[in-house]
Amino acid sequence: MELSKAYDPKKVEDRIYKLWLKSGFFNPDNLPGKRKKTYTIVLPPPNITGSLHMGHALNAVVQDILIRQKRMQGYSTLWLPGTDHAGIATQNVVEKELKKEGKTRFDLGKEKLIKRIWKWKEKYGDIILNQFKRLGSSCDWSRTRFTMDKNYSQAIKTTFSHYYKKGWIYKGKRVVNWCQRCQTSLSDLELDYKEEKGKLWYIKYPLKPKTRNLKPKIYIVVATTRPETMLGDTAIAVNPKDKRYKKLVGQKAILPIINREIPIVKDFLVDPKFGTGAVKVTPAHDSTDHQISLAHNLEMNQVIDENAKMMGNVPERFLGLSALEARELIIKELKKQGLVKKIKPYVHRVPYCYRCKTKIENIPSEQWFLKMEKLAKTAKAQVKKGKIKFYPKRFEKIYFDWLENIRDWCISRQIWWGHKIPLSGQNDVLDTWFSSALWPFATLGWPQKTKDLKRFYPTDVLSTARGIINLWVLRMIFSGMEFMKKPPFTKVYIHPTVLAEDGRKMSKSIGNVINPITLIDRYGADATRFGIIWGVTGGQDMRFVKDNIVMGKKFCNKIWNAARFVLIQNGKSKIQMPNAKILNSKSLTSADKKILKALSRTIKAVNKDLDNFEFGKAAHILYDFFWHDFCDKYIEKSKSQISNIKYKKETQKVLLYVLVTSLRLLHPFIPFVTEEIYQTLPIKNKQRSLMIEEWPK
Repeated sequence: MELSKAYDPKKVEDRIYKLWLKSGFFNPDNLPGKRKKTYTIVLPPPNITGSLHMGHALNAVVQDILIRQKRMQGYSTLWLPGTDHAGIATQNVVEKELKKEGKTRFDLGKEKLIKRIWKWKEKYGDIILNQFKRLGSSCDWSRTRFTMDKNYSQAIKTTFSHYYKKGWIYKGKRVVNWCQRCQTSLSDLELDYKEEKGKLWYIKYPLKPKTRNLKPKIYIVVATTRPETMLGDTAIAVNPKDKRYKKLVGQKAILPIINREIPIVKDFLVDPKFGTGAVKVTPAHDSTDHQISLAHNLEMNQVIDENAKMMGNVPERFLGLSALEARELIIKELKKQGLVKKIKPYVHRVPYCYRCKTKIENIPSEQWFLKMEKLAKTAKAQVKKGKIKFYPKRFEKIYFDWLENIRDWCISRQIWWGHKIPLSGQNDVLDTWFSSALWPFATLGWPQKTKDLKRFYPTDVLSTARGIINLWVLRMIFSGMEFMKKPPFTKVYIHPTVLAEDGRKMSKSIGNVINPITLIDRYGADATRFGIIWGVTGGQDMRFVKDNIVMGKKFCNKIWNAARFVLIQNGKSKIQMPNAKILNSKSLTSADKKILKALSRTIKAVNKDLDNFEFGKAAHILYDFFWHDFCDKYIEKSKSQISNIKYKKETQKVLLYVLVTSLRLLHPFIPFVTEEIYQTLPIKNKQRSLMIEEWPK
């Protein structure tokens, strides 16, 4: 083979990826030599409903860089891929298809709906994994897992049984986050919050006169953003340190419209700075209010149902109204009675379902819960003791902050697609995160004692987004300790969030989403990879910069042209692979020595940066060395040296040595172009693939 005049990724990438697959080297069982040390990464399982976005692409490049480097360093590397069944998301997709046919899931029934979802999964479920391949991901596809596989399902049953026997799983009626669209409960971590402009209503609650025959003329004023829930009030609460209400604690107020007596209680959960410092307590429709009610033995009076309609013990004129309709009628009646003191504009955070974007209601519901107290302590200790380290370290604070305020985990969902709760007579299934919490070891065969489990657990690095530190990372940590007695990984790398060029979050509604596959089609996978990783400089966020992708393409072309020059200088005859002995040659010129020293510094710096997850920094160093030190300086100098018979032979060796070493260093970042060049090198003792060449020391 000879290198063509120009590098065309469209003619190279598919062929090279097939070459890698044929080699079998993605599978650690097929790697050459005795590899005693293992290095394992589990791919965060994308939803089967998903397609590759910029966050996926960045994370895939990060993991591929780590895996390819360790593979070249002689480790038995496993990058284990798979997909998540994504209960709510997948059922929503199929229900949308049904809606186009004028049907609902209830028209089909549970059995037929599940069959239809499986059919959908078989058709569309692997799209995102195939897109990972387009990016060059060197996963062991032979070990691909799915969270609804038979073996994985057995792991879920074992987990549930274990917790249940310990008394940590229980069923109880609690106030939960309820999505009326999905008709299911959601955990606190499955909510999206939007800042919305609303109103803060200041409402007068008359105090009960101490003498019965006196009319109530004194009021306590409470502020609320949701007047519609007041029909379910069972108390008014103030902070014990709030001197304004010291004399009122223990007295009774009259609930407007309902005209029921409710107590005034004191509780430290009340924020004295909110509104008037006095808040209405509606235990059935607010989680904080529910906690207050437990401390004061208050009844739970539900007035909003699963469809966000008024229900229960409310006056008949309110029954069946939507929450918003009830709000308007309540305010109208309160104003008529002179009980609205004032109304102020108010910006507050409103929770929405993270899947269908429907506004969340807090309602009482019979659900399954997992006790978190002991599990949380275990998870906290692993990071406190340094057994697990976060990179960057600042993300440990998010981890600890959430653990400080942890509540029991609502693990049941009222949908049909998922792992059925073993003891549930209802249609309840387990929260999707309950299954993905087992990912680092259930994918390796647990609860069976498999060879893979013994060989590859614990894994080494988890690379993921900051948004799921509490949803997933934390839960994997306590699951690993509970079932394997070892942390599931030792290092957690939190990659930055990729924003649009203007700094806004990428959103389909805004229309600023960048499709990585479109970039690959236009610029090639290597250019896309290098351009993405170029911007990873340690910040919490990074902006997508198209010019970086263009730069990546130019860099690939530069490498290609440099390789063509070196190969032309060395001729077509096969030679031995140059090695580090060349560094000791007495015939080296000052230019030779300078480039070799620069190469040595580059190797040292890149190794250090990759060890510290400084991927962008490593990319910049490689770029500067190859483009400026090697191409601009040494290659130009070599032209005059080669024309001199005295220096020709050593110059040819140095050119080839620096090129081959550079290809090794660059391979984890831009694997396609480096592999294509490597395959054309006229050297006798090269490997079947660049990805199993020795990593530079």
